[in-house]
Amino acid sequence: MRWLIAGALAFYAIQLVADEKELVSVYLDRQQEKHAALAMKLWDLAELGYLETRSSALLQTSLERAGFEVQAGIAGLPTAFVASYGEGKPVIGILAEFDALPGISQSASPVREALADKPNGHACGHHLFGTGSLAAAKAVKHWIDRHEVKGTVRLYGTPAEEGGSGKVYMVREGLFSDVDAMLHWHPGDRNAADPATSLANKSARFTFTGISAHAADAPHLGRSALDGVEAMNYMINLMREHVPQEARMHYVITQGGEAPNVVPDHAQVYYYIRHPNAWTLLTIWDRVITTAQAAAQGTGTEVDIEVMHGNHPLLPNNVLARVMHGNLVRVGGITYTEEEQEFAQQISRSFLETTDYSGLESQVMPPSMEEGKGSTDVGDVSWNVPTTGLRTATWVPGTAAHSWQAIAAGGTSIGAKGMHVAAKTLAFTVIDLMRNPLLISRATEEMRQRQGRDFVYVPLLGDREPPLGYRLNQ
Repeated sequence: MRWLIAGALAFYAIQLVADEKELVSVYLDRQQEKHAALAMKLWDLAELGYLETRSSALLQTSLERAGFEVQAGIAGLPTAFVASYGEGKPVIGILAEFDALPGISQSASPVREALADKPNGHACGHHLFGTGSLAAAKAVKHWIDRHEVKGTVRLYGTPAEEGGSGKVYMVREGLFSDVDAMLHWHPGDRNAADPATSLANKSARFTFTGISAHAADAPHLGRSALDGVEAMNYMINLMREHVPQEARMHYVITQGGEAPNVVPDHAQVYYYIRHPNAWTLLTIWDRVITTAQAAAQGTGTEVDIEVMHGNHPLLPNNVLARVMHGNLVRVGGITYTEEEQEFAQQISRSFLETTDYSGLESQVMPPSMEEGKGSTDVGDVSWNVPTTGLRTATWVPGTAAHSWQAIAAGGTSIGAKGMHVAAKTLAFTVIDLMRNPLLISRATEEMRQRQGRDFVYVPLLGDREPPLGYRLNQ
């Protein structure tokens, strides 16, 4: 008899949560156009890392009007904020990003159409990321009010993910110390909630200083800073053969002189170094530093090294990922209208890869342990708080991140539909975690096991202050 009662109570609890999710779904459907309009405002602003003043303000204002308590300018980051609603435990956080990328712009057209008056663009879809997370937080707030739930939902407005490591400074400040679970999402070309990993990443600007002179009349009196940059790059390219094959090393020369007949006394190269393991990354990094110093010595120049950012890899959490996947399956993918289908077909014709990915927008991919080749400052959060995320089809299937095609789709109803899927999935997952604290306990235990017994969190960027001006010249 006892097991019958227990079974009936379990069924009732499951049905209760299902009914609550349906009410949240209806709420988000009613707010869909409003949130899509907000996302498009951010898409149009396309503000760079640590310069997202108006984008951050738009998100904050929306949250304040909805009844959230907002703290702005936290961790020394003017555009960062934390918006909270509710009281007590558990505390469930949702991450929100809103920075654009420099040097790439595009209209909401299925053909290449860069905008001359707009050099930057949301080629990684962070306008959707920020707004979709906001929509989810507001939906949870609606649910808390409706059902008098005890618990706190927090939206973390995190600037400068693209090379600025905004979240790392927030972690370093202890802003996640009382959070029980953290959720995030990202725009993509398909729907999936994998317990994914990523690459650890560290970057620096290597600025070489030499002595200027007339390159024809008195070259012997000069010492070329550009020689220092090129010597470093040459040695790094030789080093590629002698690092673990999982490593990634890439660079751009940001300054190299102005005129061929002047020996440049100032030159700069900007490096990213990546590897799946943070500690292996640091051993490679030490070799890169030595190479820069050797290049300066060999060319008679000096080098200044400024670490720009550093991110740990994502720490997967299967417990949370299973919950997220279940909710994504419940929500499902998106269906294109005829107009959207025509847009998607035109975009697809611009891809270099000929594989046909059509139809992925309507599917939910089965979960897999994906090892991503990119990097994100969400990684640092995940080593301190049980964390999981998802991707939704905000882009035409087959689209690469950081591309004009991503900007284009992100400025249309296709992007807004994918964002809507993410908002529902995030909100449903918060409901599950608040209704079943045992999930949080299991997720925390898994995080501790993955960390290892002797784990101590150390930011890869050290104790440097936030580089608030790192995008000013772009």
